[in-house]
Amino acid sequence: MFDINPSAASPIWLQIEEGIRRMISLGALKPADPVPSVRDLARTLRVNPNTVARVYQRLTEAGVLVVRRGEGTYVADVPQQPKKSEKHEKLRDGATAYAGTALAVGAGVDEAAAELERSYDRLSRELRRKA
Repeated sequence: MFDINPSAASPIWLQIEEGIRRMISLGALKPADPVPSVRDLARTLRVNPNTVARVYQRLTEAGVLVVRRGEGTYVADVPQQPKKSEKHEKLRDGATAYAGTALAVGAGVDEAAAELERSYDRLSRELRRKA
């Protein structure tokens, strides 16, 4: 489905949550599609099942996933997207971190923007291919 980076600054549960949201946004997971069981995803990502269960609970409470008793967990028919303010905050945080990296390596804004676009395209293709 997606990869996590145990040495990244963001917690594993957040990487998983963002990975699932990303797959839904890209259409790799569509409304009413089943998501892997907690144990299967935990095994695939090599993380504690409690971590995945926590993510599924958060996404269920947010209206992104729905649980059908006895059947499993599915993408909601109309998955809730983050609020506009949440989306802008996350984008701003990521952009600030990326801008800091670009400045640290001496890249100009055009070079940094071009690399960001290439990375976005590459990640989108990889996620669609994995789905």
